[in-house]
Amino acid sequence: MATQMELADLTLVDKDHPNAQEVAVLNEPYNITVAHAEIPEPGDDEIRVKIEYVGICGSDVETYRGSRQPEYLSMPTRLGHEVSGVVDKAGSNVQGIRKGDKVACRYVWGAFAEYIICKPFNVKVMPDWFPMKEISLIEVLPGVIHAAELSEITPSKNVLITGQGVSGLVITQVVKLYNPKNLVVTDLHDRNLELAKKYGATHTYKIPTEDIPTMDIVGEDFPEGFDVVIPCLLDGDGMVDAIDCAAFSGRIVMYGCIGVCDKPVDFFKVHRKRLNIYSTEPRSDIDMRKFFQEGMQMVLDGLVNTTEMITHIFPMSEIGQAFAIRDDKDNKEALHILIDCKKNTAD
Repeated sequence: MATQMELADLTLVDKDHPNAQEVAVLNEPYNITVAHAEIPEPGDDEIRVKIEYVGICGSDVETYRGSRQPEYLSMPTRLGHEVSGVVDKAGSNVQGIRKGDKVACRYVWGAFAEYIICKPFNVKVMPDWFPMKEISLIEVLPGVIHAAELSEITPSKNVLITGQGVSGLVITQVVKLYNPKNLVVTDLHDRNLELAKKYGATHTYKIPTEDIPTMDIVGEDFPEGFDVVIPCLLDGDGMVDAIDCAAFSGRIVMYGCIGVCDKPVDFFKVHRKRLNIYSTEPRSDIDMRKFFQEGMQMVLDGLVNTTEMITHIFPMSEIGQAFAIRDDKDNKEALHILIDCKKNTAD
C-alpha cells in the first residue's frame, strides 16, 4: 500500500502509485524537492490543466528564502503560478472551455506539478499558434497594467522603475506606451539594462550594489526626483529608497517591494513630500479579468515581448538547481527561468 500524507489540498503518495504525478514541495527554506501525488479530478465546475511550463516568479523566490510572512503560508508548501498548459479535462458544468485548449493561468498555486485543478475564471485560452514557452509571463500582466493605470502617467511626467528583472522589464514595455517625458530604469546587471533600453527606457543606470541609494546614482540628472516611482524589487527595503526618489506630490506604485522591510520607514517624509502610495493587485474579480484580457492581447499584438527574457529551462527533476540559480543575485545571465513539467530528466 502506498504511504501518503496530507499537504494542504495535496495527497502525497509513493512514486509507484497507479495514479501518481510529480510535484515540487518546499519542505523548508532553501529545500525544494520532487515528490509524488495523486492526479486530481476536477469537480463539475472545474477544469484540469496538464502543465507544460511554469516560470519561477519573484514571489516563489521570496517563499523559497523564507521571507514570506507565516500568517498565510506554512511549511511544507507548494509553489508555482506562472503557468502555461493544456486543458486536460473539463467538469460537466463547464461551458466554452474545452479539452485541448491551450491556456495561460492566473491565481493558481502549487503549479510545479504535472496537473492542477482550477476554475474557468483562472484561465485565458490562447491561440493554437502561440508558443507554449512564452505563455507563462502573461500571468504578470494584469498586475502590471493595473500598476500603469494607477500611475496616471502623462507625457509631462518623469517615471522611475527600480529593478529590471522579469516584471520590471514587462512594466517598462507597458509604461512606454503611456509616453512619459522620461522613462528611467535602474538595475544591477548590464544585460537587463540593455533590454530595458530596447523596450523604451530613455535613461538606464547601473546600480553598483544594492546598498547604494538610487538618488546617489540618478540624482545629478534628476535632482527633484520623479513624479512616479514603480519599485520592482523583492525586498521591502526598496520602499525606503522609493520614498527618497519620489518628487513632491509624487506617487509610488508598489508592484514590488512587498516583502519584509528591515529598514525604518520615515512616514514623516511621506507626509512632508505629500506622497501617494498604491498597491497593484486588481480590486475585484471583474477588474482582474479585464486586465488579464488586455494583457493577453498586448502580447498577441506584439506590444509586449515575452520571448527574450527566457534564459533557462530546467526539467522538474532539477528544480532545486533552478531555484538556486534564480535566487543568486550575482548571476548576470539568469532572468526568466522556466520549469518544464513534462520532463523527468534533462535533455
